[in-house]
Amino acid sequence: MAYRWFIGYGIEEKIPHFSTFGKNYMRRFEGTDIFEKIFIRVLEEAMRHNLVDAKTIFVDGTHVKANANIHKSAKVMVEIEARKYDEQLKKEINEDREKHGKKPFDDDDETPGTKEITESTTDPESGLFHKGEHKKCFAYNVQVACDKHGWVLGGTVHKGNKHDSTVFDELYEKVKETTGRPDSLAADAGYKTPAIAKKLIDENVEPYMPYKSPMTKKGYLHKNEYVYDEYYDCYICPNGKILEYSTTNKEGYREYKSKREECEKCQYLEHCTKSKNKTKVIIRHIWAEYLDRVEDNRHTQEGKDIYGKRKETIERVFADAKEKHGMRFTRHNGLAKVKTQVLLTLMVMNLKKLAKMIGRIPDKTRDFLTKMFVFTSNIGLVTQF
Repeated sequence: MAYRWFIGYGIEEKIPHFSTFGKNYMRRFEGTDIFEKIFIRVLEEAMRHNLVDAKTIFVDGTHVKANANIHKSAKVMVEIEARKYDEQLKKEINEDREKHGKKPFDDDDETPGTKEITESTTDPESGLFHKGEHKKCFAYNVQVACDKHGWVLGGTVHKGNKHDSTVFDELYEKVKETTGRPDSLAADAGYKTPAIAKKLIDENVEPYMPYKSPMTKKGYLHKNEYVYDEYYDCYICPNGKILEYSTTNKEGYREYKSKREECEKCQYLEHCTKSKNKTKVIIRHIWAEYLDRVEDNRHTQEGKDIYGKRKETIERVFADAKEKHGMRFTRHNGLAKVKTQVLLTLMVMNLKKLAKMIGRIPDKTRDFLTKMFVFTSNIGLVTQF
């Protein structure tokens, strides 16, 4: 009776059959963007009443376990995908090399290349995920953005072996299209890359990201113990010696090298490098100044306040989605169906927030909420709302 009352069905009305959604998905919804439109429609209703504040957005990713047996897999060769910013990076690499008197790279004969990956034979569109203490499994990488009140602003789904930094652009562009360009963005250390920092700062979006530990072997000097001299474009080692510019490689990193005769008799040699030719090399990305800006933001009070809200916003969104809405794993196979599950889950979370505010918003919105609740319960029968 409570179920009938909630979705607006009378006592004697026939309840939709459980297969209604499945049949309509195959016949009418598959291959369309209907679920994304539904998600945006609910978000627009919240925005219409000024409930959403997208001046600062919080971005993060989580992994949803795929409906695939880890023991059913095969080794396959796949092409390495080109990064969206590759063309711009190549151009600036050659400009930097010419500025330092080096010959620009000729990339006419370059090919993306291939790599070997482990692919699921049950769900080839998932990706192998293994991080820290997590068990190795096939999964999907779900990227989500929200505002400071916990309203979900957008979500995207990718293979589980995709790194957060490589799939950031798709989510960011979707959020901009829906809610406009934000003033600031908070994300974890996985997004702290030169390309993302440059993209945000060039668009006048202040990035707030945490300290990222240097990946230095135990017992060796950290990179931050070598001081970069911007004026002379060189590094100064802890022993006061100069590491001069050597070249700019194809990945966009400038290489600074020490002099062998100085390193051979240095007291820090054993803690500095294991190089056979006793030469220390430090790399610095040509977009490193953008990362320096991010690091400066981290020390401001505003940066500390905004980043501190991640646990109350985006992390809370993921906790609710997994604990209350079953998003720890998917029963579906394929990116399209998993994306449907994720978008409907995120839409329902926004819909619940609207329902909680039903006493503070006009009757017109109450009517909208009622129709949306009916739609989510009877998605195959309702075509207009």
